[in-house]
Amino acid sequence: MSEITAMTALEVSKKVKDKELKVAEVLKAQLDKIKERDPEYHCYITVSEEEAYKQADEVQARIDSGDLQGAHLAGVPMAVKDNICTEGIKTTCASKILSNFVPTYDATVIEKLKKSGAIILGKTNMDEFAMGSTTETSYYGEAKNPWNKKHVTGGSSGGSAAAVAAEEAFYALGSDTGGSIRQPASYCGVTGIKPTYGTVSRYGLIAYASSLDQIGTIGRNISDCAASLEVISGHDRKDATSIDQKSYEYTHALIDNVKGLKIGVPSDYFDDGLDEEVKDSLFKAMEVFRRKGAIVEEFELHSVKYAIPSYYVIACAEASSNLSRFDGVKYGYRTPNYEGLQEVYKNTRSEGFGDEVKRRMMIGAFVLSSGYYDAFYNKALKVRAIINQSFQKAFDRYDIILGPTAPTTAPVLGSSLADPLKMYLSDIYTVSVNLAGLPSVSLPCGRDSKGLPIGMQLTGKHFGEKDIIRAAYSYEQEACYLRPNLDERKVH
Repeated sequence: MSEITAMTALEVSKKVKDKELKVAEVLKAQLDKIKERDPEYHCYITVSEEEAYKQADEVQARIDSGDLQGAHLAGVPMAVKDNICTEGIKTTCASKILSNFVPTYDATVIEKLKKSGAIILGKTNMDEFAMGSTTETSYYGEAKNPWNKKHVTGGSSGGSAAAVAAEEAFYALGSDTGGSIRQPASYCGVTGIKPTYGTVSRYGLIAYASSLDQIGTIGRNISDCAASLEVISGHDRKDATSIDQKSYEYTHALIDNVKGLKIGVPSDYFDDGLDEEVKDSLFKAMEVFRRKGAIVEEFELHSVKYAIPSYYVIACAEASSNLSRFDGVKYGYRTPNYEGLQEVYKNTRSEGFGDEVKRRMMIGAFVLSSGYYDAFYNKALKVRAIINQSFQKAFDRYDIILGPTAPTTAPVLGSSLADPLKMYLSDIYTVSVNLAGLPSVSLPCGRDSKGLPIGMQLTGKHFGEKDIIRAAYSYEQEACYLRPNLDERKVH
């Protein structure tokens, strides 16, 4: 069974289509692996076994009838981050306040996945309301890094990244507001892609910061990410920010050819604060691209130092507005301790939200308040425009931008929450990409002396997903996927 769960999503799909494997056989192998490993790594909040077997029977019938011939990932079990609505399956956002919430509809991305023959295994662990960089703020307990259980998975899509790394899912959905797909992908040694803002519908994604949130995918290689992104992309009238594109055929970009590709490397990324082992791995990756014919040059991006304060002002302001709907009246947790409506609001929110969520909502309410709006929120919006202009200027010269995903490898559990400011600074290379609405992918490019994975981030111009997928695929041909040694299997 381990042989099945060790395959990539595309390999499994091919074997199912070639009738070498049955969908139910693949699903059983995957569920057995979850039962064996999840008590250790805690990647899932909910596993929907019964519903998954029903889906498997339906998908097998559709495959046998020839209905899913063009679907890249038909019959492949996958996981969904627990802030994306799934009809009939609990969607908690890893929060007490939504611990009993069962959506009555599917998010658009879930509709698309079901239509293309995906099997939904369950909902993955995450930071509460996607607020965190370690998956330690989850009401259900932290997820653990499959490379070393004493270290964090990253966040907020830590459960999704860990599930893919621990072979508890072939691929998974995540959401990325400030790096929440790319940073855990980096920490867990897998590949994660965040598309351009507007490429994937957010209808059914429980909002954290609406001008930044994007849904993307995590897989064991760029091919799985490209194939799954192709499934979930597309215009959606239910999402006002959705943009119609001519082509979403990302798998066509899986080409081993970067000859003449212009890659810019911001020299600002290599200042103090970047771990030496991360830096060395990136220099080696740059040499790989040069050897394959790409033009790699350093340049100054300038705006990096402004990204963190701008991001946290904007994200917290939007969070304070988006989360105001959770008050114990319409749905979700309601306090049993109240006398009157004011106490329902006050006690429900005090008891239902965790500390990190409360901290960000209070920051957001403060920067939006009278007398401080211009000093903080308006100024942050102006800085965001400057950051966007810096990227546009860079893309006048380069096709893609290469840099680290995170300044270090995965921290030890507990060390980040003890110093929230340090945790916020770990997002320094990822948040500017969200502020500018650009596509970006994180893929493994080495390991440190402790054996923990190091991630490289490739960022493209707006709707330049195919450029970063081509570059990532070309790099992967020189650096095969490494998996953690979870059951005495040798790393290969």
